[in-house]
Amino acid sequence: MTPKDLVLSGYQAFSEGDLGRLSEVFHKNAVIKINGNHKYSRTYQGFDDWRDNFLVHLPTNYPNFDLEILYVIAENDRVHVQVKYTADNLDAEAVHMFVVKDGLQTEFSLFEDSQKISAALASSQQ
Repeated sequence: MTPKDLVLSGYQAFSEGDLGRLSEVFHKNAVIKINGNHKYSRTYQGFDDWRDNFLVHLPTNYPNFDLEILYVIAENDRVHVQVKYTADNLDAEAVHMFVVKDGLQTEFSLFEDSQKISAALASSQQ
């Protein structure tokens, strides 16, 4: 499986709500980085940390969250995906950057409009 195919299989698992299958594309020591300056901005150590401290909050923080893939660019072990996020309180685009080594995602960095993310988080707390 190419790095691009691996990354896209992760998006498919995510879209189906299959976090078990999503976890299988990540190396156990994968590093997930969320940019910005909001309560979820930090470096997560491994899929479980990211799942338990970020992913599980998506439905509450972003009601009716949806992610659409706009573009995918892959070269060697790097895959960049431009996405569009929509939710009741969010309309934004982001770039996701992955590093794939030995058939697993070892790095995942999210480059988002942190001001829009912060505003959406604030509206979900009201």
